[in-house]
Amino acid sequence: MRFGVVAPNTEYGIRPEILAREAEARGFESIWVPEHTHIPVSRQSPFPLGGDLPEEYKHFMDPFVSLPAAAMATNTIKLATGICLVIEHDPIVVAKAAATLDFLSSGRFIFGVGAGWNKEEMANHGTDFGKRWKIFYERMEAITQMWTEEQASYHGEHVDFDPI
Repeated sequence: MRFGVVAPNTEYGIRPEILAREAEARGFESIWVPEHTHIPVSRQSPFPLGGDLPEEYKHFMDPFVSLPAAAMATNTIKLATGICLVIEHDPIVVAKAAATLDFLSSGRFIFGVGAGWNKEEMANHGTDFGKRWKIFYERMEAITQMWTEEQASYHGEHVDFDPI
């Protein structure tokens, strides 16, 4: 069995490179950092785990900036998004960021992905909550094509680009 560590990844928590170094020294397999680009003040979406939204959700740092710091401070521990909200990213940009992180970490990156639960956060990114899973699957198909094909293209309802 393998064990990983998840941490809120905020400016007042343990720094990602320190977390990764300490977790690696203690034999953990991975560290996972969550993502919310922002939390709208007038949020109506209920927190999926019940109760009030934990304060740290309002302060998450960007995983694609934090995890390279962890990669440079370590040698073996895997580094993961837990989770990347794919629907809040341009698929071409997030595919490049994830591939770059995987390269810089010598293949230690785990791309944990999801579609999210916060309607208001999604709306600020122009995403219709009811279509989030369709958008998610199209973006993941397009990202996979970009990673596996020399000249990728995708023509869907929500993702559309000619060969790149």
